[in-house]
Amino acid sequence: MRKGKLTPYLLVSPYIVHFLVFVVFPVMFSILLTFFKWDIISEMKFSGFANYRRLFADRLFWKALVNTLYFLSIHIPLELVVSLFLAEILNQKLKFQGVFRALFFLPVIVSGVAVTILWQQLYGYNAGLLNKFLMYIGLGKVGWLIDTKMAMPSIAIMATWKNVGLYIILFMVGLQTVPKQYYEAAELEGASHWQKFFKITLPLINPTIIMVVILSTIGGFSLFIEPYIMTGGGPLNSTLSALLYIYKQGFFYYHMGYASALGIFFALLIMAVVIIQRKYIEKRA
Repeated sequence: MRKGKLTPYLLVSPYIVHFLVFVVFPVMFSILLTFFKWDIISEMKFSGFANYRRLFADRLFWKALVNTLYFLSIHIPLELVVSLFLAEILNQKLKFQGVFRALFFLPVIVSGVAVTILWQQLYGYNAGLLNKFLMYIGLGKVGWLIDTKMAMPSIAIMATWKNVGLYIILFMVGLQTVPKQYYEAAELEGASHWQKFFKITLPLINPTIIMVVILSTIGGFSLFIEPYIMTGGGPLNSTLSALLYIYKQGFFYYHMGYASALGIFFALLIMAVVIIQRKYIEKRA
């Protein structure tokens, strides 16, 4: 093979090696591991489909999965509404527009651990700033992270604040692609602001909405840092996410084969949910 023909392969070889070593091999090993019982220390023992049978009979895993879906049911609508609302405002001609955009995007690039610790202090029952404010205005304390009904919504609010900057940028890009003459024509016809929003803006930014829903869904299914640091999955497993449960099975109890089975099943579930979401949204559009 001539040197000129070999050069492109040499240039892409680092990526190919990286892809094989850090993507293909771990995935294939994880799939293989689902058929074994392994605690890292002792030898691997073939167990057939025992890990999958255990998965479908594991009530705590299904509770963790329901918790994750509950988180998504709060997080995704909140993310959509807040990010689109703020994108509409920031898309207008404002003073210090660049500063506001940077401030809203700042939480996205800040360490997730640092943000989680900050919000953990805000949510503190006795010393938290939120409860201190509520007491100051004459209201009672709220168990943001110790009440089984409040813990997951509190985490969803924090996650929305952390990630909303990214979706604001995406929506602003989508809003700027809408031709202005459509709004001018609608104004001549006497259309109100809300009529323009629902009849022009939403249909034309549908691809952006699909992207935001898919990204926030994948991000929501990846819920881990927040419950791990803030609640440890409590109280009473009310904030135990599916990913946190998989982590505990693998690195707390060293059930590596079972954790791999959970991970593969969870990945297939995420893929199925995203596909259904996309088809449903595109059909409604």
